[in-house]
Amino acid sequence: MTAERTTAAVDAGRGSAPRVAVLADDLVWLSRLDVQLRAVGAEPVRASTLAALEAALGDVEAVIVDLTARRYDGIDGVARAAAAGCRVLAVGQHDDHRLRRRALDAGAERVFAYRKLFEDGPGTLARWLWTSAP
Repeated sequence: MTAERTTAAVDAGRGSAPRVAVLADDLVWLSRLDVQLRAVGAEPVRASTLAALEAALGDVEAVIVDLTARRYDGIDGVARAAAAGCRVLAVGQHDDHRLRRRALDAGAERVFAYRKLFEDGPGTLARWLWTSAP
């Protein structure tokens, strides 16, 4: 989905741009996800710690969690966001099936490999963000 189609979807009745918290302590991924979310018509809210995520949870509809962080437990971030009623997408290593399963069990709707968001971030995020939760 292009940014133009996403913007048209917002204008066609979805209301204002959805606010999406991005929990990542890696500046590269935090910045990349920020840019990709803006490209699909969302408003990113940056968080690099669980405390920052907690502060944002009352004001966002969705959360993206980088699972391989050093400054926080990614599974805990997924669980907190899901418990707050947010849609949750996680991103992590493609070959860590155990971590992927734990993230899904904690409340993530999907877990994508870094490569998927690197190669088709805006399209992937738009499809996730603009479809109904499962």
